Amino acid sequence: MPKLTIKDIPLKDQRVLVRVDYNVPLDEKDGKFVITDETRIKETLPTLDYLLEQGAKTILCAHMGRPKGKREPSTSLRPVAERLAEILKRPVAFVDDCIGEKVEATVAAMKAGDIVLLENLRYYNEEEKNNPEFAAKLARVADVYVNDAFGAAHRAHASTEGVAHIVPTKAIGFLMEKELQFLGEELKAPAKPFVVVLGGAKVSDKIGVIDALLDKADTILIGGAMAYTFGLALGKKIGKSLSEPDKVDVAKEALEKAKAKGVRIVLPVDTLITEHLDFKAKTISEPKTTAPGEDIPDGWEGVDIGPETIELYKKEVAAAKTILWNGPMGVFEVKASATGTFAIAEAVAANTGAVSIIGGGDSVKAIKRAGYADKVSFISTGGGASLEFLEGKVLPGVAAIPEK
Repeated sequence: MPKLTIKDIPLKDQRVLVRVDYNVPLDEKDGKFVITDETRIKETLPTLDYLLEQGAKTILCAHMGRPKGKREPSTSLRPVAERLAEILKRPVAFVDDCIGEKVEATVAAMKAGDIVLLENLRYYNEEEKNNPEFAAKLARVADVYVNDAFGAAHRAHASTEGVAHIVPTKAIGFLMEKELQFLGEELKAPAKPFVVVLGGAKVSDKIGVIDALLDKADTILIGGAMAYTFGLALGKKIGKSLSEPDKVDVAKEALEKAKAKGVRIVLPVDTLITEHLDFKAKTISEPKTTAPGEDIPDGWEGVDIGPETIELYKKEVAAAKTILWNGPMGVFEVKASATGTFAIAEAVAANTGAVSIIGGGDSVKAIKRAGYADKVSFISTGGGASLEFLEGKVLPGVAAIPEK
């Protein structure tokens, strides 16, 4: 059953505490912290616009980074309040605390249509501990609680779970609704063929997703460093490539399960390799490509899928009706080893007849960097929450909101 949304509850003149995910990347420039990616802010705009239209008093709360209870300028949400005001073209008040008298006084002075952003929730250790007293202090200023922070919904924190049990009226925002629709409803019975592209470093991070998708996927294309662990499982030599030797049995089991269920797990047939990767300098030394089926020689490491694999994967993606992509194909941060990842981005964008879902921070970065972010059906803001949801785990922040 779908969850209650902000369209299902009265909002006029209500004090609405909205948990948003404004954990955005910041860079220091000329002594000032500047947001380098506004995606998470912009994705909440439909929810904020609706609250404004309905005449709610909107109180936004969020976390930034991992300050572990300490106040640090580099994790303050003040720059977000300033940027949000520019985007909305209206004042956004900022309170340099998230609980207490200052917050209560600011909220008491709010009029319908006002917006306030509270300071970083994680300046208090009680937030991550889901401390009931801290949750009660947060809830004190709210008539309504709205969770629109899918990226934090897999954590049972005070602001994602605790508050929901105190404030009587609660719902999800439009961003959360969209996440649940695409990662849940669209993938419940996906249009076939359903092609999953999985990359990234660790098989251990993705094995739960692989297990969950074996009942739905037709083909799973493997890239990134996790491909080398699968290579070890097949008895291949991988040189000094990044891998998880202790997860070889896990990879073998995944291959056996896939075979039993008639799901094709496709591994790279050739690999871009180098003798030296300098991640800091963003360089690799004299790369070359292995011949199809050839092992990676000692002293060399894989950094991207090779050209034959790229063509093979592009054909699979082009034939799909549903595509889920999570994780890059190689070290895409280095230009010389970004070809595979960007080729997948282009192939996913080119298949306009498919429902295409991008999940995971690096895949999102890659599709944006490749210039195809507006050519796919949905980009998840979730990261870890996306993976856990795809695995079929219950997300505390979602479970705390009642169904319609």
